[in-house]
Amino acid sequence: QVQLVESGGGLVQAGDSLRLSCAASGSTFSSYSVAWFRQAPGKGREFVASIRWSGIRTDYADSVKDRFTISRDNTKNSAYLQLNNLKPEDTARYYCAASIRAPSTSALDYRSWGQGTQVTVSS
Repeated sequence: QVQLVESGGGLVQAGDSLRLSCAASGSTFSSYSVAWFRQAPGKGREFVASIRWSGIRTDYADSVKDRFTISRDNTKNSAYLQLNNLKPEDTARYYCAASIRAPSTSALDYRSWGQGTQVTVSS
């Protein structure tokens, strides 16, 4: 099972950008699909984006499409989430997740999770 560590969160203003990173270890990262989820206070965990092991196919939640970009570099055992044009409603803790299966929008399908990184967007 792969271990994941997120980084790159912070406090930014509306319209700013951030790049989140997810560093993997402990298993063959290139065999895993990767997804980003987020959770705001008092809300459930929400799917943000996913990417297949090859990096060719990606999927996004409608709320972030055209603003966020998921990518990966299997040579560095890392995945990334570029967040552009951030909005206050993007404020949440962002989690990286990995699955040996094909990508899914359900958190239940992912067995490996990082500890999360906080993104706070002020208006």
